[in-house]
Amino acid sequence: MENAAAHILDLPPWLALVLVFALPALESSAFVGFVFPGEIALVLGGVLAFEGKVSLAAVLAAGITGAAVGDSIGYGVGRRYGRRVLNGTLGRWINQSHFDRAERYLAARGGRAVFVGRFTAALRVMVPGLAGMAHLRYRTFLFFNVAGAVAWGTFSVLLGYLGGSSWRQAASTSSHIGLALFAVVALALLAGWLVRRRRARSGTEDFT
Repeated sequence: MENAAAHILDLPPWLALVLVFALPALESSAFVGFVFPGEIALVLGGVLAFEGKVSLAAVLAAGITGAAVGDSIGYGVGRRYGRRVLNGTLGRWINQSHFDRAERYLAARGGRAVFVGRFTAALRVMVPGLAGMAHLRYRTFLFFNVAGAVAWGTFSVLLGYLGGSSWRQAASTSSHIGLALFAVVALALLAGWLVRRRRARSGTEDFT
């Protein structure tokens, strides 16, 4: 990962901006986020802006646009081909029940799940496609997708810009925040499941 990051920092400015756009765009549309989280590209873009190699505005525009466009593509893929993808190679890596639970969570929480999912790599890769599979209205998805892209993109780029040469620490901070949000979402899902199970048991007992 560090070698790849060092290569990105040595790229010509225009090519670095292409990657700042492309990597977030490919996260959920091509599942690249499982290998190289998009926030690393944005943090490094912020570092390049700090060094004066590219403008901060250009990095923000490239990263935010890439994130929003990529998730919209992921939504479209999930809506049209979701189950086929799930039953293919990708489905072997992730438990079917996890997908089903995430679909139910999206159906219940809607756009809020799209916004929160933006801030952690695991959910960022899966949520757009799952939103399409769950037939979340695209208008709702688009609003929270763009809002999440703006918030996440700005945060990640500014981490690199303000961190400057300490980009490794900035990237680590971003990853830790994402993991914390992922834990919160996982606990919320678990709590919801436990509540529903308890209610179901109570309803069964009422009929006995």
